[in-house]
Amino acid sequence: MKKTIFAVSFVVMSSLSHADSNVSGVSALSPELQKLFSEEMIQLNHGMKDIMDAYVSGQWDVIAPIAKKMENSYVLRKNLSRNQMHELHSKLPKQFLELDEKFHYYSGMLSHVSEKGKTELIGFYFSKMSETCISCHSTYATHKFPSFKPKEKQRDHHH
Repeated sequence: MKKTIFAVSFVVMSSLSHADSNVSGVSALSPELQKLFSEEMIQLNHGMKDIMDAYVSGQWDVIAPIAKKMENSYVLRKNLSRNQMHELHSKLPKQFLELDEKFHYYSGMLSHVSEKGKTELIGFYFSKMSETCISCHSTYATHKFPSFKPKEKQRDHHH
């Protein structure tokens, strides 16, 4: 289970370009912004693992502040200049930005339900966060997560 959480929680670390398309996504960002983005993904990865550990241990009070930090971003939203924010919004695909927005929304909801001790909703929102990661990875980061690449059909299938 932890391996799965590790795989799905990394969101995107570097390039977000589709398989053979031109430079786009994170790889099109300035080196400084790529570095901040990478730092953010590392923190999100740690946060997802910490949440899973707390969840299976019934430590709701541990989950809430971690999820709140994820909602507010660890690095990006705190350290971006106006120009860098513009760069992010102009160079990242719209669907990626929408997935990012969903992830942060679900993080906020996870924080809220954790504070209330709503076990079933904690699992629900953690699952929604994970689904967002998978959606992003399978769309934008198959080079980092090759398991999400579509399987090629075998032509000469024999039994």
